[in-house]
Amino acid sequence: MIPAPRLVMTTAATTLLGAGLVALGPVSMALYTPAMPQLALEFGTTEAMIKLTLTAYFAGFAVTQLACGPLTDAFGRRPVTILFLALYLASTVLATFATDTTSMLIARTLQGVGAAVGITVARAIVRDQYIGQNAARIMNTIAAILALGPALSPTIGGFILEWFGWREIFVCMLVYGGALMLSVILFQKETNTYRDLENLRPRRLILNYATLLKDPRFLRPSLLVGLSLGNLYTLATVLPFVMIHEVGLTPSEFGLGMMLQSFSFIAGTLVIGRLLKRVEADRLVPYGLVGMLVAAAAMVIVLRLYEPTYLIVMVPVAFFAFSIAAVLPSSFTSAMRDFPHIAGAASSMMGFLQFGGGILGSLAIAAIGDPLTGLATVIPAMPALAALAYISLGRFIRPSTAAAE
Repeated sequence: MIPAPRLVMTTAATTLLGAGLVALGPVSMALYTPAMPQLALEFGTTEAMIKLTLTAYFAGFAVTQLACGPLTDAFGRRPVTILFLALYLASTVLATFATDTTSMLIARTLQGVGAAVGITVARAIVRDQYIGQNAARIMNTIAAILALGPALSPTIGGFILEWFGWREIFVCMLVYGGALMLSVILFQKETNTYRDLENLRPRRLILNYATLLKDPRFLRPSLLVGLSLGNLYTLATVLPFVMIHEVGLTPSEFGLGMMLQSFSFIAGTLVIGRLLKRVEADRLVPYGLVGMLVAAAAMVIVLRLYEPTYLIVMVPVAFFAFSIAAVLPSSFTSAMRDFPHIAGAASSMMGFLQFGGGILGSLAIAAIGDPLTGLATVIPAMPALAALAYISLGRFIRPSTAAAE
């Protein structure tokens, strides 16, 4: 029997602070993407090397997930959040004054390490206090608010790049990170009632992660999140080069154009939010899977039949983003539902798989070499793998467990 969670923060505080924390990683990524082609010229390097700075951010973010969650299980959510946000602010200062590709690679890697706390703690503080349909509704609301940041970030980044320069993009990250640090200090309460230093011992740490990875109740929704949201992060590494170099948009036009993807995701979360008042979250997952596969098929077909234009590229991307909203509430809540004592580790592993999917996707596109070919192959392949994993692992979940979820 799963123990009842203890409420120490209001629903509004949990939702708003959770949204601010979980948006830290995507905002820091999305603000930066319009500047990537410019940085290749500024540093006198290749586009592949500049793409590597984004991959380095992904790597720092993903790998640190594995340590971040257990630290919050051991010491609590609040102190660990403050520590990592301090690292994020320091590394953002380093990125602001970077003078070459090497210094930018170091700064972006450390920035990813610092930002890793956001996604881990945001989901953990929800699980600490809520389960079931209540948790699903809060996570859906967080997703809707979260989408506003990445929706506006490429646009803001594009205009800042044209009006001021790329360094001022990192100044914006400093402002966001500073405001988030102040909010955590003032409003975040300690929600972890299972704090235990034993969670940091190597043997316990390995055992906790092994428990998660061998349990289909965790692995099934986590792989779905990893390959679907990871696909959005992969898109962030390839779309600037396709839309600016192949389609011919300016950085500010690219930023405005990316709002179609983000607003499609927002629209999806709003629709799902209304449905969650009447329908259990897990019943919406098949519809999301079908929508993702339709978008993937459309991308494969149109990019091979027609020259790339804004609508040919972005309409399937937008439909994919809309469809993801249907799978996230159930995936986030069901993956963590049965592991309250290691909620931080569960959130961390889910985040690792999520950003790990983005890393693998971006590396696959880099190996192909041609961004347009990568967009037409790797991007559609990831949701197909997500659906296959979800259906296959569903066979290993006992009917009684599925009914309870």
